[in-house]
Amino acid sequence: MNRHLLSALITGLVFGLGLLVSGLANPAKVLAFLDLAGAWDPSLALVMAAAVAVGLVGFRQARRRNQSLLGGPMRLPTANQLDRRLVLGALGFGVGWGLAGFCPGPALVALGAGELKALVFVAAMLAGMALFELLEKRRAA
Repeated sequence: MNRHLLSALITGLVFGLGLLVSGLANPAKVLAFLDLAGAWDPSLALVMAAAVAVGLVGFRQARRRNQSLLGGPMRLPTANQLDRRLVLGALGFGVGWGLAGFCPGPALVALGAGELKALVFVAAMLAGMALFELLEKRRAA
């Protein structure tokens, strides 16, 4: 196995394990976190704060480099403006997360664990991605 595939495998396993351990793959826990007016469970706020902190450190280090640790070019995001598409996409993401209790990563983890709700969510997510691609092709034409 080459080092890129091994790196992807290890990263995916650590990410999936983190989602399971933190409870982010459990829609009931996520929905309890989002229920600010009811039995709010703030524990996921700590998970998110830790993820943001790790991400900030990682991006700061990445900005100082021209190459990744595996030798590939650094491809960091360059967009820095809020536009209509970004806001609508974020709203769609939030509504989906609030209704289903899943976002894409945890949904794939739950799907791998055999959860039927995750199958429905992933199917809807893939349909949404296909619709987006179709609309993008029409917009470009």
